[in-house]
Amino acid sequence: MSTIERTVAAGPAAAARPIPRRRLRDREWVWGYLLIAPTVLGLGIFYLWPMVQSVYYSFTEWTLFGDSTWVGIANYTKLLHDPAIGKALVNTFVYSVLILLGIPVSVLVAALLNARGLRLVGLYRTLYFLPVVTMPAAVAMVWAWLYNGDYGLFNYLLGLVGIKGTSWVADPDTALYAVVIIAIWSAIGYNAVIFMAGLQAIPQHLYEAASIDGAGKIRQFFKITLPLLSPSIFFVSVLTVIGGLQAFDMFFLLFRKGNPAREDSQTVVSLFFTYAFEEGAKGYAAALAVVLLIITLVLTVIQFRLQKKWVHYAS
Repeated sequence: MSTIERTVAAGPAAAARPIPRRRLRDREWVWGYLLIAPTVLGLGIFYLWPMVQSVYYSFTEWTLFGDSTWVGIANYTKLLHDPAIGKALVNTFVYSVLILLGIPVSVLVAALLNARGLRLVGLYRTLYFLPVVTMPAAVAMVWAWLYNGDYGLFNYLLGLVGIKGTSWVADPDTALYAVVIIAIWSAIGYNAVIFMAGLQAIPQHLYEAASIDGAGKIRQFFKITLPLLSPSIFFVSVLTVIGGLQAFDMFFLLFRKGNPAREDSQTVVSLFFTYAFEEGAKGYAAALAVVLLIITLVLTVIQFRLQKKWVHYAS
């Protein structure tokens, strides 16, 4: 007797017998892998494989004709004696630390935009978010005009009160801090969106209970808002530090060849571009990229370890 005949003979109870859970679980795994396959393939092709190639290239030296020669750790040894690397690392760390000052500004902006009864709140949110969707080249052009030492708006305003301004992005003493201001201004809208989402997730009954106990708005902000917003602050701080370590576009657009502040204001990534694409030292540049990757991983791990001491997750 065939399987179909046995099923018919057994009656409708056998036909309606449920599929075993193990088989269902296996099917779920198959569908799960199929659904994440495009993302995994994209990460592997466009992220992991180039990273593996960079690590390999860091142990090689390239000629102008594209031929490579294995040189071992020579590129890493050279990094230790390159004064430009030390200067770029200092600039990168200073830049990454200073742009963290934009986080409290973004928290304040998010709190104001999240306030009840604020008129034209949609317009304000749009204006703050505009820099995020604006092309970096356009942002650099506007700020280059604002910072211009001869006809820039900032020096014009300073001149009205009798202060002589400087060439902000051409002066080695002010160039790095000028880019920090641009970075903070550009990130306020993006960070504020994240913080507003965190603020809206805070239960309102906590503020009502605090008001009944006599706590004012400022005390509520420091005792309720900041602790419950700390996961969002931690997330933004991690992204900010990683973005600071990878800073390139504004430095590339503002500090072109001929700018007297270019050599003193280079970051690690802009120096990588100089070595790889202007000087053709691709193996040496790859070694610099690997060092930056290691530094980024170490700092990220440190941030995740420290977050246990100040980040409060709502239970």
